[in-house]
This record gives sequence, C-alpha cells and structure tokens, in this order.
Amino acid sequence: MAMRAHKSLTGLSVQAGGQRGINRALPDEVPVALVFDGTTQAVMMASPGDIADFAHGFALSEGLIDSLDQIEGFEEITHDRGIEARFWLRDDRGAALKERRRAMLGPVGCGLCGIDSLDAALRALPRLPDSSLRLSAAEVAGATDALRDHQPLHDRTRAAHAAGFLQPGRGITCAREDVGRHNALDKLIGALARQGTDPATGAFVITSRVSVDMVQKTVLAGAPALIAVSAPTALAIDMAEQANLTLAAFARGDGFDIYAHPHRIIDEA
Repeated sequence: MAMRAHKSLTGLSVQAGGQRGINRALPDEVPVALVFDGTTQAVMMASPGDIADFAHGFALSEGLIDSLDQIEGFEEITHDRGIEARFWLRDDRGAALKERRRAMLGPVGCGLCGIDSLDAALRALPRLPDSSLRLSAAEVAGATDALRDHQPLHDRTRAAHAAGFLQPGRGITCAREDVGRHNALDKLIGALARQGTDPATGAFVITSRVSVDMVQKTVLAGAPALIAVSAPTALAIDMAEQANLTLAAFARGDGFDIYAHPHRIIDEA
C-alpha cells in the first residue's frame, strides 16, 4: 500500500482568546533507503511521494550515476517502517560505485550529511556552457508565484518545499514537493531525467534559500539558472559565479535580486 504524504491529526490550539481542539493536515516523512546492487548507499528522510523521481534525482545529483543508461533495473519496495528504492547498475558503474562507498543518514533539511571530507563537501563543479536560455525579467519575478499553483501538499499542510522547472514562454512545466528542500530538488531532477527533458532548456525554481548544495545539484543537473524565493549564501554566489550559473534570489511579486551571470535574463524595459 502506498504511503500518504500527509495525515490528518488532532491537537490543541492555545491562543490569547482561549483554547480549542483542532484537526490539521500535517506532512509526513519516512526513511527512504537508496540501495545499489544490494548495498544501502544512503538513508534519507523524505515525503512518501514521487519516490522513483527522488531516487533517480538523488543518484544523479550526488554523482552515484552519470546517466540513466547506467541503470539496469529499479524497483520501489514499501515496508511498514519505510521505503526501499533498489537500483541494479551496469557492471562498470557498479564497480566504480564500490570504490566510493559511503554511509549517509540525512535528516530533513540537511544536504551534506555523511560527506566524509571537506573536499567532498566543496567538490569542484564543471563550468556550464553558454546556453541559449533567455528569460524575461517578468518570468523571473513571477517564477515563485507561478510555482505556488503546483504545490498541493503545501496547500494542505503549509509545511512543504517545492522545486519547479521554468521554461521560457511556457511557465512551470514540472514541479515536485517534499518536506526537505534538497529532496524536492532531487525529485525534480529525477522527474526531468525520466521524462527525457533537458534541464538546459529552463531554470530551476525553489521555495527556499540557496545554499552550496542547491547550487551543486543545479549545476550537475545541467540547468543554467536557479531562481529562489529567499537568500543565497555568500559561498553559493561564489560557486554560481565560477560555474557560469545564473543566480536570482528574493524572487517575489514584481522583482528579484540577481547575483551571478545576469546575461540570461532580459530586461524588457
């Protein structure tokens, strides 16, 4: 039986005018074990939805695989206490993965748990090619508002992040949600890969701050622009600059800030 991404639970609301019983829809989270060739590579806490997208996106964004053709088989197994996402890899990729085996336990909100060295945390990123992607200033400013129309879990619980794919002239064409901001982005990356959509044809839009790991995942996926509702860190800006990633933040309503490679955003005025 599939697990639900939210549950209706009772509680007690205490306010200045008194107290009352309440019943709220709240987001759920479960352990998701990512298993490669019979060995658990990572266990992440995630919302129990779009798990195949999450698993494939995590494998790509963490460099466990380079492309989907390195996967020979995949299955999703639901247990009483969690979910297993099982991969079987092509022989050459499976051998390479054994050389870099690591154990990870990632609680919600942590994108670098289990990294075993400072060098791994601050891994060198490839420089994105100069793509033909161009977005209007109006599209960037309205990106996070447009993403709100693709957040049913957040509408029910007010406690979920989202990541969306913005394509010029088409708006948000794909979106995924999770209680974890990194998980939402991994789900989006996996969904695009499984659909055969090239991330270079649009921008990633996120409902969170921009930390180093969000830049890393975006660049490794091949998306040339990242748009966020909140602030970037100074190190994230530095990484975006070096990787040729367009980085826009505080995108709300009529405006936004831009911190790296503004040439992909056209000022219509």
